[in-house]
Amino acid sequence: MFRACSKCGKIHPVGVKCDVGRRYSGGQERKLRSSWDWQKKSLEIRDKAQHLCEVCRDNGVYTYKGLEVHHIDKVKDNPDRLLDDGNLVCLCVEHHKMADKGDLSKEYLSKLAEIREKRDAPMG
Repeated sequence: MFRACSKCGKIHPVGVKCDVGRRYSGGQERKLRSSWDWQKKSLEIRDKAQHLCEVCRDNGVYTYKGLEVHHIDKVKDNPDRLLDDGNLVCLCVEHHKMADKGDLSKEYLSKLAEIREKRDAPMG
């Protein structure tokens, strides 16, 4: 049995909810990103990066403003890496946008995370 949808005007099977007009609320990713563990990890990564954008720093520029922590492998694709230091990099807003668009390669960002972790590792 089918019915006409009042939202989109198309015909849907009865019981199917139309997505037209629905807003994406972030789902499981939003829950993970709002957790205390994530908040703590985000601050830890910023501290390890000495509160600098890691891409700017790699280019000899020191950017302290508008820092965000970026997941190299997106949370929705790999939620198990939410708190993995090797999957996180501290970026300014501009470089975060570039990373989200794919203008900065995952390999490059992973290299920056690796450099940060080696720099932060205890001597011994």
